Amino acid sequence: MKRNIFYSIIAVCIALMTVNCSNELEYKEPQVTAVTQLLSPNKEQSAKLVASATASMFFEWAPAFCADGYEPVYEVLFDLPNGDFSKPLYVVPSDDNGARHHATITHKILDKVAQKAGIANAETGTVIWTVVASRGVKQVKSAEHGTLSITRLAGFAELPTQLFITGEGSEGGADMQKALRFTSTESGVYEIFTRLEAGKNYYFVDNKDGVIRKFYLSGKAIKEQTEGTPSATVTEGGVYRIILDFNIAASVLEKVESVGWYFSPSGKVDIPLSYQGNGIWQGSGATPFKQEGWGRDERYKFEMVVSKEGTRKTIHWGPVNSGLDSRPSDNEGSDYFLVKQWNPSQWDNKWKLHGIFDTEKTGNKTKFTLYLNGDAPYHHTTEIAQ
Repeated sequence: MKRNIFYSIIAVCIALMTVNCSNELEYKEPQVTAVTQLLSPNKEQSAKLVASATASMFFEWAPAFCADGYEPVYEVLFDLPNGDFSKPLYVVPSDDNGARHHATITHKILDKVAQKAGIANAETGTVIWTVVASRGVKQVKSAEHGTLSITRLAGFAELPTQLFITGEGSEGGADMQKALRFTSTESGVYEIFTRLEAGKNYYFVDNKDGVIRKFYLSGKAIKEQTEGTPSATVTEGGVYRIILDFNIAASVLEKVESVGWYFSPSGKVDIPLSYQGNGIWQGSGATPFKQEGWGRDERYKFEMVVSKEGTRKTIHWGPVNSGLDSRPSDNEGSDYFLVKQWNPSQWDNKWKLHGIFDTEKTGNKTKFTLYLNGDAPYHHTTEIAQ
């Protein structure tokens, strides 16, 4: 009997210890306070949206606090005037991926907010906004909210699903069947690299046959032409990068000054590429790898210099995979050579050449071809120059 009582006591103790350990190991969500004050914009402010890719509005609030000492993450919520934010119209993280107690929200996003609120193009309506602070999965909504009156852009309610450039001043001339295709970078946004002739008409169409919608540029704004042939020209001929955003009826034109093969070890363009037409550049030259203490350095990318309204800007084109750090194999797949725009830097976002292109070792020169057109995803090729 005494033995049974002893074992029973031991079992109870073990059970209590297990419960205590479980309680100690149980994760407790850290407490976070609500934002108590919305600082900017004012509680009742208006925003007349403009057709600019960089136009924005600054939202700011007093910081919240977390019990564990870490910084909370913030989101800006928009809703209808009679809403309670339980099903917000739109959610935008604050700057720096939610880490800041402020948010720079573009007019393009505000136009989307207004659209979801049922405000028609070029019309004015009202939405409300507030801020949610979170730490982990725990979210706390501010008791404060602001009211924002938005005048929408005169964008297009029906976005084109494809786009081409045509007209006497375009590469394909006035023959509609030779119109060059734009690349769709996101819904309603199109991009093309193409040559334009000075003083000659060019315009855009959503189809080459059948029912065709025609668009043209009036200053920076995109307009639709319902009758006749639309007209727009450039004063200086050359290769241009044209970006058309039908969501906000806005355009960006940049003149491409140069494109070249950028060799990271030298920190400059070592082989210039010349324009071949249809968004294609090509160039050849010697590509000796640089000898370092750890081996041969073969890292490269492409550099493009563009100008807009007298201001020059440098763009780097590198791999889609920012972490790519290996040479291509003999039978490397096409994904390796896909191209994406990056901010300029000497070492980041680069490819590596195959060993057969080390001119100092093999005597081979390399031919580079860069494809930035709507016929296929942006990519490039490397070949032994003949």
